[in-house]
Amino acid sequence: MREEALRGEFRPLAWKGGADKPLKAGKCVGSLHYLATWQGLRGENLDIDTDASVILTCTRFQTQVTFKSDVQALALAPIEEG
Repeated sequence: MREEALRGEFRPLAWKGGADKPLKAGKCVGSLHYLATWQGLRGENLDIDTDASVILTCTRFQTQVTFKSDVQALALAPIEEG
C-alpha cells in the first residue's frame, strides 16, 4: 500500500477517495480523511487546510480527485462504475 501511495496512486482505503479501476468521468470527490491517510502512507506532513479543497491526479488511472471536508458534497457525489 505504501509503495502505491509513493507512486501517486489512490488505492481504496477506509475513506472515500481511492479507486481500483478507471472511472468513466475521469474525476471524483474524496474526503480529507482519505488525503490525510494517503499522506501518512507517503511519510508526508499532515498539513491540510480544512477550509480548502485539494485537487490531485491519480498516477495509475489519471483520475482527478477533489478532496473536500464538505460532508454533504461527499454524500451526494455519485458512486461511479468503471
